[in-house]
Amino acid sequence: MAKKKIIFTIGSPNQTSQMHQISSFLEDEYDCWFTQFYPDYEFETWPLKWGILENTIMSGHFKADADKYLRDHGLQNDYRAEKNVYDMAVLCSDLIVPRVFKKSKKVWVQEGMIDELTPWSKVVKASGIIPRYFAMGTALNGSSNLCDIYCVASEGYKNYLEKMGTDRDKMVITGIPNFDDIPSFVNNDFPYHDYVLVATSDIRECFRKDDRMGFLRKCKEIVGDRPVIFKLHPNEIQERAEREIKEVFGPDARIYIKGNSNHMIANCQELITQFSTLVYVGIVLGKKVHSYFDLNELYRLVPEQNGASSARKIADICREYLEFDGSGREYIRRHDLVESH
Repeated sequence: MAKKKIIFTIGSPNQTSQMHQISSFLEDEYDCWFTQFYPDYEFETWPLKWGILENTIMSGHFKADADKYLRDHGLQNDYRAEKNVYDMAVLCSDLIVPRVFKKSKKVWVQEGMIDELTPWSKVVKASGIIPRYFAMGTALNGSSNLCDIYCVASEGYKNYLEKMGTDRDKMVITGIPNFDDIPSFVNNDFPYHDYVLVATSDIRECFRKDDRMGFLRKCKEIVGDRPVIFKLHPNEIQERAEREIKEVFGPDARIYIKGNSNHMIANCQELITQFSTLVYVGIVLGKKVHSYFDLNELYRLVPEQNGASSARKIADICREYLEFDGSGREYIRRHDLVESH
């Protein structure tokens, strides 16, 4: 008998590695495939064709890097899900839920922080017509209510997504891979210690306003005469970001484009972020943190720490639901009943 088929949507390096981790617990039983997150309706593909989406997970270096990741790890690539009919789709984002998955069971996996609502994202959500990814960020991720099951980071995010319109009885708290064993990051070989780390965000690349020079001057006030290290978001325009940093901090400013951000945070004294999931690493490790988000809210939202078991938990849910004869809500009621005992 042919194996049932599961497809995982991927995007950023974080999303791609998380989906790979989940699939690793399913690949012996199921035929696992991957596709880059992609536009569906014809009018959604126009911005892609015009090159407007080059700095989003649907195109540009994100797609090139993800395709390389799949090749390097020997994973099956079915871009736009055109090669097979899939029994289940595991989605890294529900900003678009492709029509081809209409008859598939659908599981959404939270990949990190969800952006704050902006006036424009509120307009997008209220319209019911404008594609959700036009919010230009992740503010509406997890709020389509179109998936059968939502795997969320914490009780705080369960409450948040309920307010955003996703049915509470579709959600399971699983934690999220890559951010579920943060204390382990203290064991690292990053050579520097006791500095201020500034982790910037790709706000401008996502077509939103960012007073980068004002932010850098504020960082300068916080840093004082302490050593400082900058870690750029992989989606930022590198040359512009470096030029601006050196204008404020001098030509010898230490700037990292690549490298393990989690290890950099583990070794720092203080963490300055804009809109970044990395702030949760600082919170769990007891660092003093700065963020554009309200810190009290972040402490409520911080992902569950479960010793790196989130990927297995999510894979178990996928397996059980794929073999379950019923709806996502029915499965979760049964799942929660079993868990409570």
